[in-house]
Amino acid sequence: MTRIALLTTGGTIACTTDDSGTLRPTVTGQELLDAVPDPHDVTVRELTRLDSSAITLADIDALIAAVDDALSSPDVDGVVVTHGTDSMEDTAFALDCFHADDRPVVLTGSQRAFDHPASDGPGNLLDAIRLASDPLSRRQGVLISFGGWTIPARGAVKRHTSDLDGFISTVPREAPRPAPVPAAPLAGIHVPVLAAWPGADRSLVDAALAAGAHGLVVEALGSGNIGPDMGAGVIDALEAGVPVVVTTRVPAGAVTLAYGGGGGGATLGSHGAVGAGHLRAGQARMALIAALATGRNVSDLLI
Repeated sequence: MTRIALLTTGGTIACTTDDSGTLRPTVTGQELLDAVPDPHDVTVRELTRLDSSAITLADIDALIAAVDDALSSPDVDGVVVTHGTDSMEDTAFALDCFHADDRPVVLTGSQRAFDHPASDGPGNLLDAIRLASDPLSRRQGVLISFGGWTIPARGAVKRHTSDLDGFISTVPREAPRPAPVPAAPLAGIHVPVLAAWPGADRSLVDAALAAGAHGLVVEALGSGNIGPDMGAGVIDALEAGVPVVVTTRVPAGAVTLAYGGGGGGATLGSHGAVGAGHLRAGQARMALIAALATGRNVSDLLI
């Protein structure tokens, strides 16, 4: 019989509603599994019980270690991780950077709380367990199972705050998955995401550098452009040896770094900035953190 390791971290799937109407993660991993009909042969390990907006790089390090520990047993056929939707795409990407095992790792969660009369949690968890049990899921890297869809970790984006099919992929189907790299601790690496807007000045860049940022992700306009004043700050950061990845606030399409001007993508690229390809801000940040942690070129982790 297929054996699945279930790792739980909290999120809406583990939330109940308190007397004030506030959602809080209170449900144990075993209670999540008990709500699933026909859960196959599943073992449960509860790691945290957090809203995913509160998950830190240290928590992600612990999750990566827990996945490796689960897969150290030859009797385990796959791993399922329950996770909040706010940062599921970030965690999924981080796991995929380091996941070299053929066996699947599948993340899932829910948009409705555990005590909602029509919670999507049990159905999503059952789908994830079945996906992790499917031999066709082997050698596919880390996956997200959500709302009836299977989405590769790299390029996954939460597209809607409440729709039950809340995730999409920004990556073309034919894009190859980059090779995983050996795991390294992520905690302690400071990479902020700086949003650009028309006419943005350099104050966010300067503040990030003053706070000791090890790298920057700029959520730019269009295909990867920012205003000239912010651009001057980014160029100063690059010349000081701080790596910069440029992504975009546009929902879909690649970052191309094609335009000139003081903050144009081509200008930033000529000074060493790297375009994020099809990745949006959260995953571009995780790529840069993983690159800094492992001493790799961030371009090797992008897609």
